[in-house]
Amino acid sequence: MTSFAPIFVSHGSPMLALDPAETGRFWESLAAALPRPDAVLCISAHWMTEEPEVSAAPRPGTIHDFYGFPEPLYRLSYPTPGAPEVARRAADLLAAAGIDCAVEPGRGLDHGAWVPLRSLYPAGIPTASFAVQPYHDAAWHCRLGRALAPLCQEGVLVLGSGGATHNLREMAWDGGGTPPWAQRFDDWLASTLEAGDEASFLDWLRKAPDARRAHPSPEHLYPIFVAFGAAGPGARGTRIHQGFTLGSMSMAAFQFAA
Repeated sequence: MTSFAPIFVSHGSPMLALDPAETGRFWESLAAALPRPDAVLCISAHWMTEEPEVSAAPRPGTIHDFYGFPEPLYRLSYPTPGAPEVARRAADLLAAAGIDCAVEPGRGLDHGAWVPLRSLYPAGIPTASFAVQPYHDAAWHCRLGRALAPLCQEGVLVLGSGGATHNLREMAWDGGGTPPWAQRFDDWLASTLEAGDEASFLDWLRKAPDARRAHPSPEHLYPIFVAFGAAGPGARGTRIHQGFTLGSMSMAAFQFAA
């Protein structure tokens, strides 16, 4: 059975579903470079719960969880099979680690999942969604990833989808250069992961420059900690894509390995 290194992608604006541009081309090339997984477990920043939940929907619907965008965007769908067996396996792995995880039978794919997956696997791929818990911390999400690590040896691509930087109030909707604070945080994230400095990574709110400005709320960063944890102890992250859109929104992607 093929093993898969966990991956984190910054999913950016929902408009990437209409105009994938450079990031979409990267997602396409990434999928072409990897063996095709049996299934994907997608940890999305747009599914937030108080405690862990995983979706076992057999045919997950396409959730248009955004407002004020062009009408054609709301006509797009991503018809893909679910992965209920992967969902139940994830819940069992978490239970074995002493973590309760609810199995949600009907949750669809929010745009944090279906926008990148539509470019990665346009014909569809069995997918289960996994929620983040914004009231927990980075160490908690790393612990979740460690519990889920066996999936990576079972033909499942563990895919975190969020944003390396995510401050909606400071985005330049009409374009513009990358502000220094966003570049500083993005570079710190890359260098810390490449060094495998887990202690600094988990203590990002105190260690990273401009942490609160890059992430006024943490949910878009939390998927990266799950992906990091799923790579196992001693993990390092390689930045496999970089760049900014809308001024301050990083589109960085990372692949993890122990």
